[in-house]
Amino acid sequence: MSEILDTRSGAVRYLSFNRPKKMNALTRGMYADLAMALNDSAGDFSVRAVIITSEGDHFTAGNDIVDFMDNPPTADSSEVATFLAALLNFPKPLIAAVKGNAVGVGTTMLLHCDVVVATPTANFSMPFVSLGLVPEAGSTFLFPSLVGYQRAAKIFLTGETFGSMQAMEMGLIAEIADDALVAATRIAQQIAEQPPQAVINTKALLKARNHDSVAAVMRAEFEIFALALQSDEAMEAFMKFMVKKGSS
Repeated sequence: MSEILDTRSGAVRYLSFNRPKKMNALTRGMYADLAMALNDSAGDFSVRAVIITSEGDHFTAGNDIVDFMDNPPTADSSEVATFLAALLNFPKPLIAAVKGNAVGVGTTMLLHCDVVVATPTANFSMPFVSLGLVPEAGSTFLFPSLVGYQRAAKIFLTGETFGSMQAMEMGLIAEIADDALVAATRIAQQIAEQPPQAVINTKALLKARNHDSVAAVMRAEFEIFALALQSDEAMEAFMKFMVKKGSS
């Protein structure tokens, strides 16, 4: 069974994390499949919107730490970098349906989505510093731009978790629904019925002001992230995480 389920319903394409026993922790293979699907959707006129969702109880626990430790994504050609580039440059509406935990990249990827729907019990966190790392996906630019410097600094530097109500008040999500996927599908279908070129042009205009700045920040973040991954500080933090995980 694929760890990324790729399905279609009319003009809407669904990409679903499918590793529920591991809380949908993302591996290099999953990143590669996501990037391929996004890039394919970008060039497929019949796809009018893409929904990112998940199987099981959680959106994603973020990166699979063991996979990361075995093969650190330190090159621009890595699967992680390819996925982040596909996110940044995706020209069509990208919608996310979030439930349970959205950790690390599970939250930072939402900053690139056009509409995010979450369940009332969804939780968001970006504990990069807690793991001896730095935030990625352009989040050090996008998140403070969204929520203000001090709130962003507090969340990044403490690694704290916040819920759906806070996320909506911040502007990270657009809607709270008991069934996030049903609500996301309704929105995607509404968008899919709109004139497609007008939708693409409008998204391009909405993103134009920040696109180059985000791209530059993403490159800087990735370079520092790659160095941090190889540091003693990160290795120690990873080992503490694995011990804590094993004892829980």
